[in-house]
Amino acid sequence: MIAKEEIRDWFTSLQLDICKQLEETDGKGEFKNDPWERPGGGGGVSRVLTHGNIIEKGGVNFSAVWGKTPEPVLKSMKLQSGEHPDFFATGVSIVIHPFNPMVPIIHMNVRYFEMSNGAWWFGGGIDLTPHYIQEADAKYFHLQLKSVCDKHDPSYYPEFKKWADDYFFIRHRNETRGIGGIFFDYLKDEAPFNKASRFEFIKSVGSSFASIYTYFMKKNHLLPFTDKQKHWQHLRRGRYVEFNLVWDRGTKFGLDTEGRTESILMSLPPMAEWIYRFEAEPSSEEEKTLGLLRKGIDWIHA
Repeated sequence: MIAKEEIRDWFTSLQLDICKQLEETDGKGEFKNDPWERPGGGGGVSRVLTHGNIIEKGGVNFSAVWGKTPEPVLKSMKLQSGEHPDFFATGVSIVIHPFNPMVPIIHMNVRYFEMSNGAWWFGGGIDLTPHYIQEADAKYFHLQLKSVCDKHDPSYYPEFKKWADDYFFIRHRNETRGIGGIFFDYLKDEAPFNKASRFEFIKSVGSSFASIYTYFMKKNHLLPFTDKQKHWQHLRRGRYVEFNLVWDRGTKFGLDTEGRTESILMSLPPMAEWIYRFEAEPSSEEEKTLGLLRKGIDWIHA
């Protein structure tokens, strides 16, 4: 049986490896280490890069926390009254906000959760939020994720792609946060899968992050952009903020378990805007992007 310490240690190594690859590609920025402790048990290391050549603000966070399961978490799991098991949770969470609006925002989370009553599961995913949607980039991104999923089970990509479409949806705006990706939760011991095979899948997802995002960094960071496009980037970042503060489960879980607020809100951009009743110009690239912010697009065959 795979122990939680083995999973925790792999996440620690993943954080370091991703930071190294992002720093090498950025060419200027360096991640600053910020260790922290959780009063109820455990802690983590937040690693944040600001004012790089390509990355305006990016965070690669690791945590391993434990203790009595908080009431909001118990309720979300629909446990019977009187059940108060201990919990252990560990994972890596990443959000990168680039300078250039032609480079997309990216998010990844891979995590493991177990309880003293014997329950355990893995969760996570990767999704991409372009400020301007380019079909070729969307196809590349989804092909990479499908390749990762297909190594483990052919059902993973279509199932987790739909899950991402449904999850990364800003309901009060009736639009997706970006072009989706994959999202999954509660992956447990369920035939034909076991803990070892689920962990191997998590490893593949986590290990794919750096190569996928450094591809977009290298490809797009020197593309020219205008003040108008920078303004649009700030508006799209505003939508990103809305999703993370209103709908994101990870944000809610972190706050409910009394996690470190600075690390939980690391995902927020350094600059964002909200314009009252903004409307994109007809036939503009901005209007085109808004038209593609919807569920169910087959980006691989579009």
